[in-house]
Amino acid sequence: MTLIMGVVNVTPDSFSDGGRYVDAEAAVAHGLLLRAQGADILDIGGESTRPGAERVAPDVEQERVLPVVRALSDAGVVVSIDTMNASTAALAVEAGARIVNDVSGGMADPGMLAAIAPTDADVVLQHWRGHSADMYARAVYDDVVAEVTRELTARIAAAAQAGIDPARVIVDPGIGFGKRGEQNWQTLRGLDHFVAMGQRVLIGTSRKRFLADALAQDPADASEARRDLATAVTSALAAQAGVWAVRVHDVGATRDALVVAERWAGADRSGGREG
Repeated sequence: MTLIMGVVNVTPDSFSDGGRYVDAEAAVAHGLLLRAQGADILDIGGESTRPGAERVAPDVEQERVLPVVRALSDAGVVVSIDTMNASTAALAVEAGARIVNDVSGGMADPGMLAAIAPTDADVVLQHWRGHSADMYARAVYDDVVAEVTRELTARIAAAAQAGIDPARVIVDPGIGFGKRGEQNWQTLRGLDHFVAMGQRVLIGTSRKRFLADALAQDPADASEARRDLATAVTSALAAQAGVWAVRVHDVGATRDALVVAERWAGADRSGGREG
């Protein structure tokens, strides 16, 4: 069954929900709500990676996320830490995080892979071609699926060289990161190639600009609710392609979409009655 990773942004400036859960108590409460709605994993982030976002100092990031990671881990939640900083990753794992989700694939901080290696944590290595400020300038591909596959393979090799067993590695093709409009759709159409790599695959389309572009001529007309519906559809299609997990803001809608898709395929995660 495809897992659901719920997003908990402890930031003032994330593109979708920045400022809503910047207080640790509010973030923990939101995380527990997402778990109740069906999240299998909660991904806690203290630094926005929206296009054009400024970097956050590791100590500020840690002040935001560590109390949330600790509280949710103590509550029995499987926690992922969304960070590009090795020091934050190490402290979060000490606080109970079981997954390090690095959108830079271990490239932003040269110490990241070495920091993760001696722990028991799994690591998400996302495809990445640079920080938010200039990532779209690097969105040049002859064959986006082939190039992303090749670059992810290089990150898996780098992790292995650092001492991380490939069985601990999850790959993420990086929808919206260093990819423009149609390149994102091409990447999604190529999900079978990423699944065929043999690693677990994480996909995150949630509320992203390319969905808004598909829904409306003016992306501002694509409300959060419309983006959440589009996210649920893409998540269900990704599940049918064999991905390990989908990362979303609206857990309830995604869970419903996965229930329907899995029943269509002959599985049942709903616990519902026949009839």
